[in-house]
Amino acid sequence: MIKLCNLSLKMSNQQLAFLLARITLGINLFIHGLVRIPKLNAFAEGVTQGFQETMLPLLLVKPLAYTIPVIELLLGLAILLGIWTRKSLVASAIFIIILISGSAFQENWDGVSTQMLYALFIFFLIKNEEFNIWYLTKNSKNNIHGFTTKK
Repeated sequence: MIKLCNLSLKMSNQQLAFLLARITLGINLFIHGLVRIPKLNAFAEGVTQGFQETMLPLLLVKPLAYTIPVIELLLGLAILLGIWTRKSLVASAIFIIILISGSAFQENWDGVSTQMLYALFIFFLIKNEEFNIWYLTKNSKNNIHGFTTKK
């Protein structure tokens, strides 16, 4: 059963800021994936070609290039809808770390700079996840290895 929890017109500034930032990141990632999937082969080939002069083996680059749009689409949708928000944001941070590593191997410092902004945005959201009041599924912060703790 899908339940929208605690949705109220009376939100604090922190709650509103978190919601709008989360929706912004979710839409950004979702649309990145959405527009790339129809041209997946061309996207993956372009990414792979960009790594031909790097130390990274193309055998590793090519499979990742094909998964990038799918990862963007799924993470964007999860963040947008508030599905396991904390886990989705952590997965997004790991994804951005991988992209930053790739850009660094290409010596694409402008790309690294842009991706660092995404990283800061994601870290801001993780840090402020306590203000997440609109979600489809909530992370259980009070459940440790099967034991429920009190707030």
